[in-house]
Amino acid sequence: MDEKVYESCVTALKEELLPAMGCTEPIAVAYAAAYARHTLGELPERVEISVSGNILKNVKGVVVPGTGGLKGVISAAAAGIVAGDHALQLEVISKVAPEDIAKIKEYVLNTEFIVSQSRTDCIFDILISASAGAHSAQVRIAGHHTNVVLVKKDGKDILNKQFTGEQTAPQGADRSLLTVENIYEFAERVELSDVSELLERQIAYNSAIAEEGLKNDYGARIGKIILKTFGGDVFNLAKGAAAAGSDARMNGCALPVVIVSGSGNQGITASLPVIVFARHLGAPHEKLLRALVLSDLITIHLKTGIGRLSAYCGAVSAGCGAGAGVCYLSGGSAEQISATIHNALAIDSGLICDGAKSSCAAKIASAVEAGLLGMEMSLNGSVFSSGDGIMGECVENTIDNVCDVARIGMRETDEEIIRLMIKNIR
Repeated sequence: MDEKVYESCVTALKEELLPAMGCTEPIAVAYAAAYARHTLGELPERVEISVSGNILKNVKGVVVPGTGGLKGVISAAAAGIVAGDHALQLEVISKVAPEDIAKIKEYVLNTEFIVSQSRTDCIFDILISASAGAHSAQVRIAGHHTNVVLVKKDGKDILNKQFTGEQTAPQGADRSLLTVENIYEFAERVELSDVSELLERQIAYNSAIAEEGLKNDYGARIGKIILKTFGGDVFNLAKGAAAAGSDARMNGCALPVVIVSGSGNQGITASLPVIVFARHLGAPHEKLLRALVLSDLITIHLKTGIGRLSAYCGAVSAGCGAGAGVCYLSGGSAEQISATIHNALAIDSGLICDGAKSSCAAKIASAVEAGLLGMEMSLNGSVFSSGDGIMGECVENTIDNVCDVARIGMRETDEEIIRLMIKNIR
């Protein structure tokens, strides 16, 4: 296959399939705060946190791991400052010890925190300003979760990287080459040694957090309720496992996940239904890995045109990816995989993102349901017609239309959601 396409697919997977502990927006806040403390060289006495509305939205309702149940932007920053290691990036608070919980809570109570909404046009924007005595430090992350663009100590630049608001993903891969056709060909032909380490980690991490969510009571217990109420057939297990992973992750579980497109929930949604179906079908391990390649890259492709954060629920894109991956496992053709994506987008594209919290697990179940229904339709020769709502003439037209709705049409929706959610930003 085309060498540029091949390299772009490999690079995109390496950029996006990253390990993270906890919901990635509060973890990004913790990362910036830990970096600021490291730069300052001592425990800050005063911390100013300026973040975009979408960060506030996605931090407000989710439990920060290692804090004893604390939520919110201040708790995330405090965890990073007191017990974080900035060198670990999205696993910044993975080494928090039990004795650190009391220290974090005490620091929150006894330190001056000022939180404000940033006024930049950047949807993903975190600025931490920390000071102690006469010394100060600033760290800014913008565009995506690990993109540090500014580091200052006592007003002097240590790092000042040019940044434009359009940079909403890592820049190594040429994502314009990610089409459904190219992704399918890549999944068929990729040398698995080029990507297997990423995929094996995804299987191990995401399976473990799903098992944790099904074993214990986290959040609204969506995964457990699905299986208890509707039974344990493969369709319900695919939905239940993905939901259970989110149940645990949104409610303080300290197990890591492998994220996709900056989101652990998307990483869970893109992988677990495919893993469940591969086991059910007795698929060879190589087939599972290729199906995961397909699911992950479809998710990345759909999210590229939307951006990291928006009013559009990212689980929808990952549910499409999962449906495509299961279709591949089931012997579906390239045309049937395209039809699966087309159908799934027709079913579930109205799902809004109102922040990270317990109900994400239920939205994941809905997205997986749409992906699997879209697959069953395609395998039975049923495809929604071009012109049905925003459905395009081909799958790429449909993807473009959905991306326009999510990125452009839902801007005012996003602003209204944020306005409703941030009345109490602590």
